[in-house]
Amino acid sequence: MEYESSTWIWDGVYNYPHLFYGIMVTAAVLGLSTSYFGGIHVASLPSILPGSGIFQKRKQNKKRIRVYMDGCFDLMHYGHANALRQAKALGDELVVGVVSDKEIISNKGPPVLSMEERLVLVSGLKWVDEVIPNAPYEITEQFMNKLFNEHKIDYIIHGDDPCLLPDGTDAYALAKKVGRYKQIKRTEGVSSTDIVGRILSSAKDMKIGEDQSVMSMNGEATKKNELDGEKKSYVAPISHFLPTSRRIVQFSNGKGPAPDARVVYVDGAFDLFHAGHVEILKEARKLGDFLLVGIHTDQTVSENQGSGRPFMHIHERSLSVLACRYVDEVIIGAPWEITKDMITTFNISLVVHGTVAESHYLVEGKADPYAVPNAMGIFRMLESPKDITTSSVAQRVVANHEAYKKRNAKKKESEKKYYAEKKYVIGD
Repeated sequence: MEYESSTWIWDGVYNYPHLFYGIMVTAAVLGLSTSYFGGIHVASLPSILPGSGIFQKRKQNKKRIRVYMDGCFDLMHYGHANALRQAKALGDELVVGVVSDKEIISNKGPPVLSMEERLVLVSGLKWVDEVIPNAPYEITEQFMNKLFNEHKIDYIIHGDDPCLLPDGTDAYALAKKVGRYKQIKRTEGVSSTDIVGRILSSAKDMKIGEDQSVMSMNGEATKKNELDGEKKSYVAPISHFLPTSRRIVQFSNGKGPAPDARVVYVDGAFDLFHAGHVEILKEARKLGDFLLVGIHTDQTVSENQGSGRPFMHIHERSLSVLACRYVDEVIIGAPWEITKDMITTFNISLVVHGTVAESHYLVEGKADPYAVPNAMGIFRMLESPKDITTSSVAQRVVANHEAYKKRNAKKKESEKKYYAEKKYVIGD
């Protein structure tokens, strides 16, 4: 059989088996010769049907496309997640390079999150297959050859926004030159620069420093968040994000739990989605078959954590959680109190809460949100693997506010230029 010499024939067999089978049957009925079709005889047609040995052989030999995308992924947000989702769509396997702390300092300024924390965040995204730590900021010839030869990368991916080195040159120039570069559409409405700006703005209304401590959920409340002056009414975080139903669908798994599935429920603000969130969600997922996450409303978060919170609004926070590989579904705007009706509606088997959180759930004058599941014997405190919180992340920004103000000022100029010159990009 002329397997290799009839490549186009076998591509047709593999990609369009039913159409090709129809052509061959028609030829047989009309008594036509099948020699034109690479020596395939009608008598052997059953052997090329889907599921047959030759079909499986062809399928196994098909090369999987590996794509590479890098980034700092500092203050991880849904824009990062959507970029990686788009990158994964351009291939079969996505390898992600996480830029080293040293490289970030040289090219952008000090990172907020450590390398270890950024690796946890990137590895926790549902579209990521492999991670390369301490990747360079610039795609040098040496690193590019390493990607192609050692990591078997087919294409290098980046967004349509420019990524310039300190000298003004394109960080991806070499990849473009060799024809191994592909571009995706930038997710507008959010950036790490934007989030840093929100934190610095909120710091004027809220003390994020020595007066604010991590809340230990071991049964006793520690310090509460202290506000400057009197308690202020909730003010929505500044955001340019325009949520669409399509984006939520793109991030969703699109599957509900099986009738007999053990559904685990965990709720919270999940603001400034960080490594602590990823780790607690990972542990919660191990306790069942389906992880349902409740995202509290902006108003609820503000009432329990104080003025200036949350830093990211509910749709932004929901997408960040949905992008996590351990999460199956989210409730956007989950109630503070978990009722019997809610437990029945979602067939919840277990309700969990981490031992480290922003504020203690037993607030004076407010009902215990976990009273019902606790009475039913389905509530469990889950040991938090990390003590990082949204407040501790924000505190890092405030503690280095001068450095971040300078970085933001520089970045805002480049973003302003991008928006002034941007054109519509197909995709996403």
